[in-house]
Amino acid sequence: MLYDTLICAALMLVTTGIYTAITYEFTGVESTSGDPLLSSILFITLYLFFAYFWTRSGQTLGMQVWHLRIQNEDSTSISWLQALLRFIMAIISFIPAGAGYIWILIDKDKKAWHDRFSESVVVRIPKKKS
Repeated sequence: MLYDTLICAALMLVTTGIYTAITYEFTGVESTSGDPLLSSILFITLYLFFAYFWTRSGQTLGMQVWHLRIQNEDSTSISWLQALLRFIMAIISFIPAGAGYIWILIDKDKKAWHDRFSESVVVRIPKKKS
C-alpha cells in the first residue's frame, strides 16, 4: 500500500496541477480548494489507475514488488465493475480506523471487506527462480 500511495500522491499532484492550470486559464482563479469537480476528477483518476492494473495484470506497481495479485477465484482477471466495487469499498474499509483491512485477521478466508464485496481474492505469486 505504501508504494501505491506514493504513486497515487504523485498522480494526484500532477492531475491537480493540470486542472489548476486549465481552470486558471478560463476563470483567472488560482484556488481549487473545495472544488467538487476537482474531487470528482481525482476520484476517477485514482479509480482508473487501480482498475487499469487490476483488470490487466491483477497487480499495481506496488503489488508487483510484494508478489501479490488480485483475481477472481478461478484465477481470471477481475472486471472493471469488480474493480470499481473494490476501489469504493477499499476506501470505506479504511474509514473506520482500517477495520476493513484488519478484518483479514479474523476472516476464515483471510479476505478484507473489499475482497468480499468485489468477489475477488488476493493471492501471493511465487517468486520466479533465476
